[in-house]
Amino acid sequence: MDYNQLHLQYKEESLYGRYITLKDIKPLLDKYTTEVIGHSVLGKPIYKYSTGNGPTRVFMWSQMHGNESTTTKALFDFLNLLQSDEPLAEELLAEYTFCFLPMVNPDGAERYTRVNANEIDLNRDSETLSQPESQLLRQTFDSFKPDYCYNLHDQRSIFGAGTDGFPATVSFLAPAFNEARDINDVRIKAMNRIVAMNEELQKHIPNQVGRFDDSFNSNCIGDKFTSLNVPTILFEAGHFQNDYEREITRKMIFIALVSGLRYRNENVVVDNKKEEYLNINQNNIVFYDFIYKNVKIYYDGKEIITNFVAQYKEELIDGKIQFNAYIVEIGELIGFYGHYQYDANNKAFTSNGISTPIINQKADFTIGTSTIFVNGIKI
Repeated sequence: MDYNQLHLQYKEESLYGRYITLKDIKPLLDKYTTEVIGHSVLGKPIYKYSTGNGPTRVFMWSQMHGNESTTTKALFDFLNLLQSDEPLAEELLAEYTFCFLPMVNPDGAERYTRVNANEIDLNRDSETLSQPESQLLRQTFDSFKPDYCYNLHDQRSIFGAGTDGFPATVSFLAPAFNEARDINDVRIKAMNRIVAMNEELQKHIPNQVGRFDDSFNSNCIGDKFTSLNVPTILFEAGHFQNDYEREITRKMIFIALVSGLRYRNENVVVDNKKEEYLNINQNNIVFYDFIYKNVKIYYDGKEIITNFVAQYKEELIDGKIQFNAYIVEIGELIGFYGHYQYDANNKAFTSNGISTPIINQKADFTIGTSTIFVNGIKI
């Protein structure tokens, strides 16, 4: 199957970039027969859409963290496929019954924050269910009675797949159900499907698929649902080279969704792909957005050659996300990589007459006498 062509054909062109709010998806939802299942803290509607008549029930939700929108874009690409006359769509709808919550945290999406309007991380609220959004997610889970759960998220650009300098463009997790992180048939089902998705993604982004840490936390929704004996898969949409708007990553999530759903291993565990799952490179924090190497600076009155790094902050300004680079660390930085790397070849750093990078200041500076960097990038 030509997944690249499939995505090109069904990509939802009205959704682009990182700032996706309820206003953006409402016209798309109006094309479907949706249900408002409740409201957010600030009274925004939370929508549910169901389709398909197959025996395997799949529950997917996105943007429970408001600033994690890549999977929402991919979800609407996938919905466009399901509503098409493709034989694949007919096949999927005959095999599965789907339930979607495309935006669990519309208040956080509007403010571009991880948390909801009460400053609560909904992915740490699975035990207390203190928030209306958490309650609606759990109520949908209880009423829909899924056979699989797909928990759709974004992760920061700091993660690599392993430690060899490959960004973790997509990462997965079959969450634990207890502190011991034991592996039972429920986790095996999730692992098997992750292995199927990884096998396809390796054709598109070799070495750029990661495996998320499986430390157990019952307050996390994936761990909670796995403990309730439902195979749950965490999706983490990460960084692809020079793709800060995550348009390539959205395609990879779409490919993962479709290829994973085409993998058939329902109800009875025929294969045990635990080893293949554990062989997926584990996520590691090994990246900064910018690394500047072999820079001459003055530190404690001494001239030294060292490295420093900068990181983007995603800042919502006038309704748009701006990527603003700030200096965050100075030192040897052994084992770290930059999505953007520059070798100063022992030339001196200056910024507004100061010869030492200052933590938390904008990454606007000069290397040597004439190499100028603005917002982290050489101009």
